[in-house]
Amino acid sequence: MASVNKVILIGNLGKDPEVRYLEGGVTKVNFPLATSESYKEKSGNKIEHTEWHNIILWRGLAEVAEKYLKKGNSVFIEGKIKTRTWEDKDGIKRYSTEIIADNMTLLGGKQSGEVHTQNTTVNCVPETAPKPTSSGNTTDDLPF
Repeated sequence: MASVNKVILIGNLGKDPEVRYLEGGVTKVNFPLATSESYKEKSGNKIEHTEWHNIILWRGLAEVAEKYLKKGNSVFIEGKIKTRTWEDKDGIKRYSTEIIADNMTLLGGKQSGEVHTQNTTVNCVPETAPKPTSSGNTTDDLPF
């Protein structure tokens, strides 16, 4: 039987990304992401619930996050769920559920007095298409 491990989240960063540089120059970034929902109870009271997600980014995606993400930014994340298990210093088994992102879109919005009107999508899959070469021709081939 086939299985799928796919997560799609849109939320706001709870704090600035935490950056770590590992052996071989590998960059790792993690940050908490808040997703919120609201609804009304039968009595008419509005209830808001916020869920916190631990987001992990690696390599190029991490470098983009380090450069552009700040606390409060809105971001779209695609990835997979991974749960780590370890024993703490007292021998108690601990768990941590994380979202390992493989795609990120920075969502526009008002941040620190700036207005971002364009979304930026970053995918950690390397680009394999050959780069165009310059032939020295400065005229366009466009028909208009």
